[in-house]
Amino acid sequence: MKKTSSISVLHVIFLSMTVIGLKNHVTIIPSLVQGAGRDGWISILVAVIIIFPWLFLVLYIHKKSKRQPLTEWLEKSTGKVASAIIRYMTAIFLLILAAFTMGETLIWIISTFLPETPVLPLLLIYTILCILLATTNLQTIAMVNVLILFWIVILGFFIAFTNMQVKDYELLQPFFEHGFQPVLTTAVFPASGFVEIILFLFIQQQVKDQIRWYHFAVMLFILMGLTMGPTIGAITEFGPTEVTKQRFPAYEEWGIGSVGRFIEHFDFASIYQWLSGTFIRVSLLLFIAADLLKMTGDKQRIWRILAPAFFFMALSLNLLSDDLFHSIKGDYLLIVTFFFMFFLSFILVIIALLSRKSSKKIKT
Repeated sequence: MKKTSSISVLHVIFLSMTVIGLKNHVTIIPSLVQGAGRDGWISILVAVIIIFPWLFLVLYIHKKSKRQPLTEWLEKSTGKVASAIIRYMTAIFLLILAAFTMGETLIWIISTFLPETPVLPLLLIYTILCILLATTNLQTIAMVNVLILFWIVILGFFIAFTNMQVKDYELLQPFFEHGFQPVLTTAVFPASGFVEIILFLFIQQQVKDQIRWYHFAVMLFILMGLTMGPTIGAITEFGPTEVTKQRFPAYEEWGIGSVGRFIEHFDFASIYQWLSGTFIRVSLLLFIAADLLKMTGDKQRIWRILAPAFFFMALSLNLLSDDLFHSIKGDYLLIVTFFFMFFLSFILVIIALLSRKSSKKIKT
């Protein structure tokens, strides 16, 4: 299925690094360490072990839908009413995810380097930028992501190696300090990011080649590294007790970086990383939501319906107190995301199985 706006599997992997990587690299660390303490990094390994077999369910859906647009495949397999329910529920949930990403980014901006700036103009500017990208096409989003991701990766490796001088890996011991139970229950936090891999099924019709099982495996293991790196970094640099007190541990890691005696405080570079990641994540989530709502290519409907819905949803989240926002995100949203995506995958697998049986009966 080759189109002018199609992308390669490599672009899909790059998009997963930015879209899911922002969430797992930045936002889940406080909840992860608060739940499992110094064993938070082990929870990531547990999550990978749990999610890896699930990837074959995603692969099964990808094969049985024959790389058709998932909206069309659902309508053919389940009818207009059932497919509309699935489409609208998923689109609304993606809007919620995008709004929470934007809300957390704005909270970070205001609490770190723009404390006197009102939230309304910041949200308005960022919404316009994200909607502009979401109204283009997938190829444009992928190309912008490649340009942005290159520098994100360079800066990530830079701060990781720079902070080696202040890391104390003995802080990772003792292992299983509070037993295996906290490690197991906290695995839901990194897993809530890993299961977002299923979102790439909604753009499968615009991918040039069929996605193989090892492509999904590569995505998962890259995301594991992106999650493991800042988690271990935060624990070894600040200690598990201090990390639980920090709102944004990944950002704090930039603040202690230094090269020699006179070059230090590289936290300004994290601004590029976070804002760029938010830009791509929100734009792709809105793009998929628009496709599920059958608005792709209709810029007027996106600006008239989708943009205001996203804007006011994100604005309402920023009216909450910081403590309440982080409590909702850590105690509810991450867990709900995991179960929603898991449940969605099983629904799609059941639809694939039923559609296969019905096609066999027709042949008979």
